[in-house]
Amino acid sequence: MKGEFLSHSASETEALGAELAKTLPKGAVVSLNGDLGAGKTAFVRGMAAALGYEGRVTSPTFTIVNEYRKGRDTVLLHFDMYRLSSEEDLYGIGWYDYLDVGAVCAVEWAERVEGALPSDAISVTIEGSGEAVRRITIE
Repeated sequence: MKGEFLSHSASETEALGAELAKTLPKGAVVSLNGDLGAGKTAFVRGMAAALGYEGRVTSPTFTIVNEYRKGRDTVLLHFDMYRLSSEEDLYGIGWYDYLDVGAVCAVEWAERVEGALPSDAISVTIEGSGEAVRRITIE
């Protein structure tokens, strides 16, 4: 699923995240880029719902990673790289081990660790914040 989309609300952003998640193979990495308040977590909320997770989805700003499970299976790993100062910090959080779990990985503030992302990572850029319409580009 590639292209440029417009979102007029958080629910539309979630719906777009859900549509993308339905097309992803296990182990896919989704790089999410956008300013604070752009809607990255709303996009991930939609992804989680489409992957079968029924709980609350929040930004892992302070924990770095949240694991979302359906039954015994981890279906989505949600990372927030905002607080990392470099790609070297990824070793401390077990990034490379997480990639081997087979769950879909959603990475907010991915531009901070771009060199550590797999070459086939799907890039999602969200432009706009506040009450503005969002332009969401999926590559």
